Amino acid sequence: MPEGPELHLASLYINKMCDGVVFAGPVRKSDVSKSPDVAFTCEAYRISAASRGKEVKVTLTPIKSDDTKAKEAQQPMDIVFRFGMSGFFRFTAEDDLPKHAHLCFYSKEKPGRVLSYVDARRFGSWQPNGTWQPDRGPCIMFEYNSFRENVVSHLSDRAFDRPICEVLLNQKYFNGIGNYLRAEILYRLNIPPFVPARAVLEGLESDDVCEDKKPVKKGIHNKEKSVKGSKKNRVEEETADLLRLCHTVPLEVVNLGGKGYDPEKMDYSDFQAWLQCYYVDGMKSIRDHNGRTMWFKGDAGPMAPKDSKSPKVKKRTNKDADHDYTHKKKVSRKQNSESTVKKEAVKKQTKAAKKERNVPQEKARPRRAMKSSDANTPQHQQKSAARRRTENNAELAAGFQRRSGRLTRQNVK
Repeated sequence: MPEGPELHLASLYINKMCDGVVFAGPVRKSDVSKSPDVAFTCEAYRISAASRGKEVKVTLTPIKSDDTKAKEAQQPMDIVFRFGMSGFFRFTAEDDLPKHAHLCFYSKEKPGRVLSYVDARRFGSWQPNGTWQPDRGPCIMFEYNSFRENVVSHLSDRAFDRPICEVLLNQKYFNGIGNYLRAEILYRLNIPPFVPARAVLEGLESDDVCEDKKPVKKGIHNKEKSVKGSKKNRVEEETADLLRLCHTVPLEVVNLGGKGYDPEKMDYSDFQAWLQCYYVDGMKSIRDHNGRTMWFKGDAGPMAPKDSKSPKVKKRTNKDADHDYTHKKKVSRKQNSESTVKKEAVKKQTKAAKKERNVPQEKARPRRAMKSSDANTPQHQQKSAARRRTENNAELAAGFQRRSGRLTRQNVK
């Protein structure tokens, strides 16, 4: 699921790809999307973006012209995006439009290009003329001081009665933290995920007194630091607190650059190498009270769900690794396919037999009553078995009556 770092990298991606590009015409929405239409059309406009926590604001700015009526007709528009489970942006040629592109901005150039919002699962959304959601707290990355103040000043709220792993997903206080970030943060501090959040956060100050940690400026995109640099910047357990790591750990992902969010190459190998806990072999996993999978090491904590089971981890297989299968497995698959074909043939035979059994009785009786000697006789000369039985019974009854009549007449004489 895209989290704060991914949405910030998405805003950097939009600004980079749309720099100097002029867009024109209406904003087009796909037929299957349930998000609102974007009533914006302009002969020439530019696109820029900014992020805040788990939201991205895309601004459409009309290019000024001498036509005052046109300027009055169309004003700048902000569209606020929330990525859901699988949202991201792509900038492609019109012929290479992605399959699940649900909102498209077309350039004025020829051949044309398209900035599209892509979301395969369609859990994401956008809001025309939108603003940052008021229920979301300050951004964990670029509003650090306000973020700390917001958490420390509200520790008496009932929200902090819950386990720390569940509170970290509360966007009212931790705007930008998601599933993989909470696992990495708690793992580095060796904090069990299901301990009371208030017990972990009590004693932290509103101001970060750590002097050797300089804040990272917004929008910095240094590729040279990459994974090695991020390892050097990891804060040791003795000098770190939870709120500081909620700020620094996401910035490590941002400093991975396009290797953490790269819609063009879709290569996340560096990001996977950066992960220490989330989806890593040897770590434990359990579903929290909201059904979200929590990755951790060691003890889960006293507030862990009692009946919760570890979800089955699906192994990621490589298509090029077919040679790992033994010859026996291949033969068994072939035998299984042959057995299924035989079973289907038997089913067809049984269905045909059932149809023959369901033939009406009036047509079946003459066939059963026919003798082998009558098989070659013409059909109009054959009599039904019922008719022959009736005639035979009548002849026997008549003979019996004649014999009985003779006997009576002899007795009378």
